[in-house]
Amino acid sequence: MRFFIDTADVDEIRDLAATGLVDGVTTNPSLIAKSGGDFFEVLREICAIVPGPVSAEVTATDTATMIEEARRLTRVAENIVIKVPLTPDGLKACRGLTDEGTKVNVTLCFSAAQAILAAKAGARYVSPFIGRLDDIGADGLALIAEIVEIYGAYPDFTTEVLVASVRNMTHVVEAAKMGAHVVTIPPAVLRAMFKHPLTDRGLEAFLADWAKTGQSILKQPADTAADDAKPARRSA
Repeated sequence: MRFFIDTADVDEIRDLAATGLVDGVTTNPSLIAKSGGDFFEVLREICAIVPGPVSAEVTATDTATMIEEARRLTRVAENIVIKVPLTPDGLKACRGLTDEGTKVNVTLCFSAAQAILAAKAGARYVSPFIGRLDDIGADGLALIAEIVEIYGAYPDFTTEVLVASVRNMTHVVEAAKMGAHVVTIPPAVLRAMFKHPLTDRGLEAFLADWAKTGQSILKQPADTAADDAKPARRSA
């Protein structure tokens, strides 16, 4: 499973990208507005930090203008992926852009039927919003299982399931178990995945035991330090 980060906060992206765990970024007009920066400058900066796919969403609602906006957005950087809504006009734009060689992320998917349409329109990614389904009493993860099963039955479908609207670690783990290709994660959820109380307790115990020795790895005896400076022997 690949991890995308769902944010337009450049500082967050830079910090998390340094972990080596970030494969891409997803943005939307709301996230760009929250960042407070210029739309195109924010996108350029994100694309420079993360070499993987960066989803940038069109704001038009008709096919012709969506395609025009998409062409402008793809000039920002080579790793831009165009995000279009799962509407009739959005799917027409998806087909047109895909035929031009542009990767498209079809967003705002809430049913398996919609996901089938996205795949047939040539989408590179489809983004089911599982958290928003949970909010209305539906089962967002059940939708992921359905889409993965359907796509797996048709080798000609090349669309990847990009799990979106993730609210917690359970969403990530269960989607991974189902075989979803990508999950886009809010920074807070990714940071929470590092945490476990037993990890913290174990580290505290190790450090306490080490402190009792009075030693330091960086403050070695002079002869040991000299040995470290010697080139390693090569075996015959």
